[in-house]
Amino acid sequence: MQRSAGLYGSLIVDVADGEKEPFHYDGELNLLLSDWWHQNVHEQEIGLSSNPMRWIGEPQSILMNGKGQYNCSLAGHLSKKTSLCKLRADAQCAPPILHVLPNKTYRLRLASTTSLASLNLAIGHHKMVLVEADGNYVQPVTLDDIDIYSGESYSVLITTNQNPSMNYWVSLGVRGRHPATPPGLTILNYHPNTARPPSSPLPIHAAWDDYPHSKAIANKILALQGSPKPPTRYDRRIYLLNTQNKINGFTKWSINNVSLALPSTPYLGSIKFGLKGAFDHQSPPENFSSEYDVMKPPSNPNSTVSSGVYKLEFGKTIDVILQNANALNANVSEIHPWHLHGHDFWVLGYGEGKFSEEKHSKNLNLKNPPLRNTVVIFPYGWTAIRFVTDNPGVWAFHCHIEPHLHMGMGVIFAESVERIKNIPQAAIGCGMTAKMVMNNSHT
Repeated sequence: MQRSAGLYGSLIVDVADGEKEPFHYDGELNLLLSDWWHQNVHEQEIGLSSNPMRWIGEPQSILMNGKGQYNCSLAGHLSKKTSLCKLRADAQCAPPILHVLPNKTYRLRLASTTSLASLNLAIGHHKMVLVEADGNYVQPVTLDDIDIYSGESYSVLITTNQNPSMNYWVSLGVRGRHPATPPGLTILNYHPNTARPPSSPLPIHAAWDDYPHSKAIANKILALQGSPKPPTRYDRRIYLLNTQNKINGFTKWSINNVSLALPSTPYLGSIKFGLKGAFDHQSPPENFSSEYDVMKPPSNPNSTVSSGVYKLEFGKTIDVILQNANALNANVSEIHPWHLHGHDFWVLGYGEGKFSEEKHSKNLNLKNPPLRNTVVIFPYGWTAIRFVTDNPGVWAFHCHIEPHLHMGMGVIFAESVERIKNIPQAAIGCGMTAKMVMNNSHT
């Protein structure tokens, strides 16, 4: 959805002059991952907002650096049942070839901007050493494959120590949803070979619903020694129950039974200038009923809509417990990658079933939790994060699956907005604050 709507690209921030990274590599490769539909984003939005809701379906293609295949396969020569893409090097859908020299170490930067697909990446006959996640260094860990959820970024090191007379597949499979999209494929091309399709089989991905495999990968990601550690105590803990609901017959996603509806006037200006009626001033609930059964569909599927915010004081330590649950249909609970704007946070742990203060709090990782800005909650599970309110502003915290955000899966944190002195006009140029910009009446 992003690329079809005009949003596409990757920003790479290098270390400051004079600083060194805690690992060595000889070259750098980049893969920006996305998914592609033939239906445009506006048609998808109409379908999601209709009654009955029309789901967007699975993407037609997985893209690497904006290129992918449809109705054919780069690996077609390995199976008589699959058609072969006959691609020229200059063809629009030709894969982005990763050119490498033998016996070198490369940093492969991975970033996912998918609208829906959770992905798993593997490289034929090559292991990967994970060294960075969401811009923060992690303890090096060797992996055969790696899950990449929407909004996440990683750096892995690969060593080109395999047979130099061959090329190797780089493959992307879908995680957490029954695959209806062919794997994304490109080629690791050893110099001086031509960029021909490898003769070897494709890398093997775990089954799409092998959640123990995904959880094992997530639990291996730990902060590098010397990384900032979280405060040992929290000042406030917010519990966010993630459910699928109905509002006047429309299918929505809700947090603590409230579906987020963004107002037409930007929050920052509304709060800073004390505008009345710009958004709902009643804060959403910070918890949910202890009687709620996360393993079953909601007994009362009805929900409410609100544009309310959680107000956070400056300099406080905030815990958020993300709680997943069964959707409207029985035996359905999905993966949701949650992304926080304006902050990195520590991932304190993952768990099964409903979070228990008494049972789970004592086992949270305060020793070496990784700093992230995106984290997944697994089906029927919970994820605990911690951050410090040291960046005044209005920050969205939401599921990074675009249709889910469109349907209300998110919350807004208003963090000590009174500390902000000047607001750029571009940040308040619509809704009720637009008149202030036109009249140049704001300060």
